[in-house]
Amino acid sequence: MPANGNGVSAPSIPDIVIGRLPIYLRALTYMSSEGKLTTSSNELGEHLGISSAQIRKDLSHFGEFGKQGTGYSIPYLVDQLKSILNLDVEWRVAVVGAGFLGHALAHYNGFLSRGFRISWIFDSDTSKVGHEMNGVIVQAMNELEETIKREGTQIALIAVPASMAQEVTDRLVAAGVQSILNYAPINLRVPPNVQVAHSDPVVQLQHMTYYLAQDQRVDTRE
Repeated sequence: MPANGNGVSAPSIPDIVIGRLPIYLRALTYMSSEGKLTTSSNELGEHLGISSAQIRKDLSHFGEFGKQGTGYSIPYLVDQLKSILNLDVEWRVAVVGAGFLGHALAHYNGFLSRGFRISWIFDSDTSKVGHEMNGVIVQAMNELEETIKREGTQIALIAVPASMAQEVTDRLVAAGVQSILNYAPINLRVPPNVQVAHSDPVVQLQHMTYYLAQDQRVDTRE
C-alpha cells in the first residue's frame, strides 16, 4: 500500500479529503502572506465556507496539528500540509500541446510558486518546434518518450485536441508518467496506478447552470 511523504498509507484516506488539503494550504498561505501566525478551524472554515468540524476531521487523518484554545500555527500547518502532499520538493512538469492553452499554461507563474516547474513542452506542429515559451524550448512529439524517460518525469499536462488526447496519454503512461492533468474534453483510460484529473471549464459551467434561475437564460428556440 503506497504511502505519502508523511508516512500515511494513501489508499486509507478518502480521496475527497485529499482534494480539500490543497484548498486548506492555499488559504493558509494567503493568511501567512497577510502576516497572520495562528488561526483556528472556525476562522479557516469561515474563510473557506467549510465547517470547522469538517476541517478538524480532515486534518485528524494525518495527526494532531493544533492545540485546544490556541488553534493552529500557520507556518507549522503549511509545512505539514506540504509534506503530506509531497510539495516539499519542486516537481518538474511536461506540457503536451503548444497551442493557445499550452502557451497560457507555460506562462502561468502560479505553478512555480506552488511547487511545479514547467520544464518540457511538446507539440506535433513543426512550426512551433524550436520556439521558446517562457524559457522552455518546444520539442517535437517524437522526442517525448526519450525525454520523459531520461528525466524521470512523473507529471504531465495535456493540452491537445480531444481526438489526440488518448494517444498522447498512452505514450505518456508508457514513458513513465504517473499523474496527468487533462484539459482535453474527453475522459481518459489509464492503468490503476496512474492518477488523472480533468479540467474542463464547460463541464464546470454546466454544473453551475443547474443552480441558475431559468428566466435568465437565452431562449434559442425558433
